[in-house]
Amino acid sequence: MPSQRALLPRSTPAASGMSSRAVGALLDRLEAQSIECHSIMVVRHGHVVAEGWWAPYSAERPHLLYSLTKSFTSVAVGLAIADGLLSLDDRVVDVLPGHVPAGISEQGRRLTVHHLLSMTAGHGTDSLDEAWQLEPGDLVKGFLRVPFSEAEGTRHTYDNATTFVLARMVERVTGRGLPELLDERLFQPMGIEGAEWDRVASGAAFGFHGLHLTTEAVAAFGELLLRGGLWGDRQLVPREWLELATRRHIETLPLPGWSQNPDFLCGYGYQFWISRHGYHGHGAFGQYCVVVPSHDLVIVVTGAIEQTDAVPGVFWDCLLPGLDDAGSARDDEILADRLRRLSLAPVPGSAAPGRSAKAKLDASAEDSALPDGTTVVVDPVDGGWLLRLGSSLEVVVGHGEWRETSPLGRPIVATGAWQGDKFVADLYVITTPHRVRLMVDADTGTASATWNTIPLTSPSLELHLRSPLMTRPDVA
Repeated sequence: MPSQRALLPRSTPAASGMSSRAVGALLDRLEAQSIECHSIMVVRHGHVVAEGWWAPYSAERPHLLYSLTKSFTSVAVGLAIADGLLSLDDRVVDVLPGHVPAGISEQGRRLTVHHLLSMTAGHGTDSLDEAWQLEPGDLVKGFLRVPFSEAEGTRHTYDNATTFVLARMVERVTGRGLPELLDERLFQPMGIEGAEWDRVASGAAFGFHGLHLTTEAVAAFGELLLRGGLWGDRQLVPREWLELATRRHIETLPLPGWSQNPDFLCGYGYQFWISRHGYHGHGAFGQYCVVVPSHDLVIVVTGAIEQTDAVPGVFWDCLLPGLDDAGSARDDEILADRLRRLSLAPVPGSAAPGRSAKAKLDASAEDSALPDGTTVVVDPVDGGWLLRLGSSLEVVVGHGEWRETSPLGRPIVATGAWQGDKFVADLYVITTPHRVRLMVDADTGTASATWNTIPLTSPSLELHLRSPLMTRPDVA
């Protein structure tokens, strides 16, 4: 896989006045709390001072950002406003008149760009699912049909559909698709390559989810925010917009089903969360871009993090005490070596050369990645196995190492082993936080395939191996 040009200069923690032991303490905490990270990057004074990827994740691969995508859509809105094509007071019904439902409520008619950005439209809960059910072919119209329980502008409700509507408004006034607009105005000038976008069935980018970027690209985005939209000698995004977008516009309440994380109770900006220190963009399963202007600091993490109360609090506990307390060059070397050796664990067990198996999949588990009755065939090959899943998927599995294949467009990286009479493999959908644990019982001829964390769009493994992923807008 070709290497990409560095977007940010490199330095060491000590040279940036930061203790590498603080970063080590953060790694210790993540390990002690079984917090599964896939990458981490710390930027201080504009330089990357610490970076690491847990194998099989790696620097050159994009990673699904889930709702961290929303912060990029906010920037697109800011560009449209700066171009004089949109304003905070523009109403949805005026910008998207072809999506106005018959009998729309007066509150629906009053909704503006400001209400969408701040997620204060007045819905009591996330309107996405109900909007989709009401109007399967027009999510904007469905959003406007969902009943309002609060007056607009008075209460924050985390509402994915608001960002979908914003994306469509930006596209309407600019005449450009959201991916194309951001590529031209943001990614290309910054040198960011290889951005991928998941899309709804119509082909439109979600807007509220679905952007895949490398860790360094996200860190560069955080640094752009920190610099007030200035990249080199070019003002890519107006400083005034970023100051407005990352300012608290509404108080936030505990989210249903979430642990009470204090960094999500400090208020909401325009598609940014206000933190105890600075602000952050956040995506499901632990995709974070944290910006701390007071310390000239950007922290990026990707992962499969289910403890919603753990991050970004661990950053404050571990990193902030080490700022402006430079350690030694030796400490920096120890940290760099540790970061180079980060890895998730391959499946333990034996190679059992020559052994094969055939089974039928039992999909009784609710998180099954494959349909019930799928034929699973395990055949030995040099250094591992060839795994056949039904008629359309062939995956190479390594023993003690990861092997990569792209059966339907997107890569899957796999490791496995025999554990007694059971063949066990982990199949990483490597541009996402998700992987499938496959277990084949050679004695009974049965198999199961379950997700570590179920993707929010669909449990279908086959769907997530297609590029681009196209599905209904059902992210919860």
